[in-house]
Order: sequence, then C-alpha cells, then structure tokens
Amino acid sequence: MSTILVVDDQQTVVYSLNRLLQIAGYEVITAADGREAIEIAKSRTPDLVIMDVRMPGVDGLAALAQIKKEQPQIQVIMMTAYSTIDKAIEATKLGAFDYLAKPFDNEELLSRVRDALKSKELVAKTVFFDEIEEGEAERVIGKSPQMLAVYKQVGKVAPTVATVLIKGESGTGKELVARAIFHHSDRAAKPFLAMNCAAIPEQLLESELFGYERGAFTGANIKRIGKFEQCLGGTILLDEIGDMPIGLQAKLLRVLQDGGFERLGGSETIKTDVRIIAATNKKLEEMVKAGTFREDLYYRLNVVCIELPPLRERLEDLDDLTAYFIGRFNKKFTKNIKGITAESLNRLRNYSWPGNVRELANTIQKAVVFCSSEYLTPKCCENPGAIGDSQCAPIEQAMQQLVALIFTQGCQGHFQETIRLFEKEMVRKAMEMTAGNQVQSARLLGISRNTLRKKLEEQDRDFTSHGVPD
Repeated sequence: MSTILVVDDQQTVVYSLNRLLQIAGYEVITAADGREAIEIAKSRTPDLVIMDVRMPGVDGLAALAQIKKEQPQIQVIMMTAYSTIDKAIEATKLGAFDYLAKPFDNEELLSRVRDALKSKELVAKTVFFDEIEEGEAERVIGKSPQMLAVYKQVGKVAPTVATVLIKGESGTGKELVARAIFHHSDRAAKPFLAMNCAAIPEQLLESELFGYERGAFTGANIKRIGKFEQCLGGTILLDEIGDMPIGLQAKLLRVLQDGGFERLGGSETIKTDVRIIAATNKKLEEMVKAGTFREDLYYRLNVVCIELPPLRERLEDLDDLTAYFIGRFNKKFTKNIKGITAESLNRLRNYSWPGNVRELANTIQKAVVFCSSEYLTPKCCENPGAIGDSQCAPIEQAMQQLVALIFTQGCQGHFQETIRLFEKEMVRKAMEMTAGNQVQSARLLGISRNTLRKKLEEQDRDFTSHGVPD
C-alpha cells in the first residue's frame, strides 16, 4: 500500500483529501505546515507528498526544496489557489512532479496521484500565478493542461544551455516564454536581446547580428559590434526565424556549431558564448522540404521544442487572462474597473480569437479605455458589441457562398488558381490603401515585408508571362 503525506494549513482540505485517498486505498499521513512535513518525510519516507504552496512559516516551496534535497525519490505534487509562472517554474526546477490548481476535481487528483506513484524518475511540475503587482512586467497566464505542460518544459530546460525552438501562432506569447526561460536560467544576470528576423531588411540583418568592420561597405566609417558580441554570456531570441534569409542561415549554423563567426567585411574569427532561443509561427518542417530553410540548421535549433497552443484551444484560461488584462490596463490608464459583465464574458468565450492572446489583450485594452462604469460591457468599445464579436463573420459567410459557387460552376479543380487570385486581390487592395507603401501594406496584411516583396515579384512574373487579362 502506497503512503501519501498530505500537507496543508487548512484542516478542511486535509480532512477531505485524507478521506478521498483512504477510500482509494492509500495510507495517509497528514501535516499542517512545511516544517512538520519535512520531519515526517524524514521519519516515515512516504511514496508521495501532496502539499500546498502557501503556508505560514516554512512554505510549500521551501519544504519541497528540502524534501527533494534529502530524499529525491519522493514524488511531490504541489497545490494552490494562486499561481504565477515564476512559482510554477521554480517548483519545476526544485523537482516537483506536478501542480494542481484549487479547486480541483477528485478524479483529476487521483489520476495525478496514480501517475506520480508510477513514475520512477523525477519528471517536472507545473504551477500558477499571484496577483499582478505594481510595475510588474508582462507574463504568461494560464492553468489549462496545455499551459501547465509548457511550464513543465520551461522549468526543465531553463537551467540548461540547450537551444530552444518555440513554435506557435502569432500572438500566443512566444517572446514571453523565451523571457521566462532566460529569467530562470543561469544567464539571468547577463544580457537578453530579441531580434525580429522579419522586421529588419535582409541587407541589414547580417550587420545587426554579426557586426561589420570599418570599410566593409559604403558608409561603414567605423567598426560596429553586432548582437552576438554585445550579448556575450547572455541569451538571444531570434524571433520569426523562418524569415531569416537562406544565406544568413549558414552563418547562424556556424555559431551554433562552434560559437564562431566573422564580422561583415572581416576575416578574424570572433568567438562568442550566447544561448540561442528561436521562435516561429511557420511550419519549418515544410520549409525544409521546400528548400527554403536549411535542414541542418533546423535540427540544430530544434534541440528542445516548445509548442504554444492557440487561445481557442485553451479557452479555460480566458477568465484568468481577462482578469489579468483588466488589472494591467487599470494601472496603465489609472482606471478602476472591477470586472466584466456576464454577457461580455460569454461573448469572449464564444469567439475564436484568431489573433490569440495578443488580440484579447488589445480587446480588453480598448474596453478599459472606453469604459465609463465599474464593469466592462459590450458597449465599452468604439464599436458597440465589439468585445468578442467576430468582425470576420460576414466575410466567412461570403466565403461560404463563394465556395458553393465555385463547386456549382465546376471550378473546384482549379484550387491553386483560386487561392492565387484571392491572394493577388488582397495584396492589390492593401497596396492601393497604403499608396504603394510596402511596409504599411505588409503590416495591414499581417505578413512580413519580405513575404510581401516575394508575392509582388511572383505577381510581376505572372503579369510578364501572361500579359494583361481581357
């Protein structure tokens, strides 16, 4: 019979867990605080400890650290009614097996208990968040199973020097996760630099990353130190790595292989010690097959892969995210919004959020700005009812009608041509609305300038090949 130590300063919680676990066939020992838990763990050596994070005196994290130090074979599940990514990652680094948010389902608890007792090795754990504090930086929010899995990965990889590839749709929080890895690493006291490979013109990206020697090109009147030298001992985030030009990929590969590179226009090999975290919203595997992304670089970057779920796949986090953004924008705009109406919250829940957490943050920010009462309502935005309403719903209906027309006209076999025509019209309209400004057009379309430039070149080739249509 497995022995489980239950630790919580709330006697009602201890009583409930004691009864539940005994009925399930486990022997249960109880403790009221972290100090008592440490002593019982020494004398009784339980198979599993289920312990609250917040307790008076010696808290759960301190007790966890001591128990894992003295008896690493004991599995520990942490539980709390409050959570931050910092505490979650800290618990993971300390060796907790898992993390439960109060209140939890009994079957869920028993399932975690069974998993912990089966495990012979230390896995990782997950965790929570506290109240937002004055001046606090942005952070990752969520306690859904998908996000708890992300916290586990972050907690495991952060203390290492492993290269990390973060995948996820735009707006899912890839840079925030990268910063969490940095913050909990041994390089936290060193620099952290984020570079967006899609936002910098190709001809400037190399000099930004690797620097250049005096006289390397017209206008290079002084030697410039690049980001890989500036960030010595630190961490570099290469965001939108899928947009890095193929020529630069070879130079980055060398940095990953032996930490060496040459400045633009130079011949001296510069050695650097930089941890690289890459992020992308593109399918790099498909790009490798298409020959637009180096296979050897892909495998060098993909040592540890963390995939962030889109918001539509973790809508159970929406309430916590909404509360977090209300608190954050209250401080930013000196407002005192106390909450959100049930009608507005339901609209948020029933929306698909194609822009993910970034879109939700933007929606709540606008609502807080325009709210004149204590609670957010659908009328808080410039466009009444805009909270959570899909502005693309009429377009979706029109697209459905267009697809039906395509099939009734027997044109379904021209799939690629149809997509090309639609894309061409989107690009044409964006260029028209921005008077031909490529930077503004790319931003309007939600793509990089390099991607827009490629599409314009493809359209020019089509025009040259086929001429002006009748």
